[in-house]
Amino acid sequence: MHKIEKNLIPKEVFDTVGKITNSGYECFIVGGAVRDLLLGRTTRDWDFTTNATPEQILEIFKDGYYNNTFGTVGIALEDSDLEPFEITTYRTESNYSDNRRPDKVSWGSSLEEDVSRRDFTINSMALQIGPDSSTEVIDHHHGLEDLKLKLIRTVGDADTRFKEDALRMMRAVRIATELGFKIEEKTESSIKHNAELINNISKERVKEELWKILAAPNPVDGVEKLISSGICQIILPELLPSFEIDQKSPERHHIDDVGTHLLKSLANCRSHDPLVRFATLIHDIGKPQTHKILSSGVVTFYNHEVVGSRIAAKIAERLKFSKNESTKLFKLVRWHQFTVDENQTDSAIRRFIRNVGVENIEDMLTLRIADRLGGGARETSWRLEEFKKRLIEVQKQPFSVRDLKVTGNDLMEALGIPQGKAVGIILNKLFSKVEAGELANESEELLKKAKELQLEISRN
Repeated sequence: MHKIEKNLIPKEVFDTVGKITNSGYECFIVGGAVRDLLLGRTTRDWDFTTNATPEQILEIFKDGYYNNTFGTVGIALEDSDLEPFEITTYRTESNYSDNRRPDKVSWGSSLEEDVSRRDFTINSMALQIGPDSSTEVIDHHHGLEDLKLKLIRTVGDADTRFKEDALRMMRAVRIATELGFKIEEKTESSIKHNAELINNISKERVKEELWKILAAPNPVDGVEKLISSGICQIILPELLPSFEIDQKSPERHHIDDVGTHLLKSLANCRSHDPLVRFATLIHDIGKPQTHKILSSGVVTFYNHEVVGSRIAAKIAERLKFSKNESTKLFKLVRWHQFTVDENQTDSAIRRFIRNVGVENIEDMLTLRIADRLGGGARETSWRLEEFKKRLIEVQKQPFSVRDLKVTGNDLMEALGIPQGKAVGIILNKLFSKVEAGELANESEELLKKAKELQLEISRN
């Protein structure tokens, strides 16, 4: 566990430490990079701590930048895929009135003092690089032991750490999910006790951590930890009622409650996009509000996708999704219950494509497959495979005037008419005929028909 694979340490890291120590200061690699090195994982994010002040660091790195109150100097790297290095002066912190950032920061005098303010033991270790490139792990808070035990444990008192920065509670879940670790018992108990402090954190930061949890190799583990820790009740309360809604009934294939089905669907989502994974997690979130049991005993959820899309829109607004993210989430939830009847007309399939958006079709199909697998069905069916083929065929036809093989400029030149209402009328008539299959989308055919339409318009 103590062995560091030196080939995982980029040359730029050795050079940075060397420049600082050769200038007469201490310098250590700290944070998640040390943890990842010990786990044999590559990382692009490197942090350093030193007894040099920001002004002294800037004397060493003339291109560095320093525009914060936390003693951190950024070093941009040219021709590198690494994140900019962050070099921070030893410091102590006090008074966290907003449960996020310290009201007061003072320069510290030692590495031990500096790492005592860090969040988790496995993130409190430091790595010293010697003049001969030798490495030594410095571990003041038993991080090596917790790394071996695969535990997320706070440095010192958990309540104190979480009241200093409430986002650390979500970071605990996120890191545990990414690494496949457990959260230590007292740390988890403290999260449950302090979960409501998440309300003091900006929704943008909450969403950022949620996205990282969903992007992890096993996102279901992360969601389950959010639920068991009480954080889900704060950031995504709409999900919890789904675990109380049973779906077992005559004429239905489901064997799980709605919530369990959603988790199983997420487990089977093959997209790595956190947004698609999130849509998969909440695609049936409208079922609790539409749940009914008929006299026959059959359970129904009529229009759950409509109700669910409204809930999704509210979640997106609350968690500060971008406009594009909000629109995509709405569409994936609203239209996930699409029909794959072999008797569908081309017009019906075109309507589906318009509703979902051409750019979202693959993600919608990914959600559908996850939904099927999460419900105990086979991955696909002959109807779904035929539907996929028809999606491809139908898309060969234009979906709007913009897809025609002629433009307004082409019409003005060929027909000798100025820009104006007539150009738009002719383009729309051409599109209607192409869409109906009455006219080929070929420039020669379109211009020929345009001249006929011009005559018709002039007569009228």
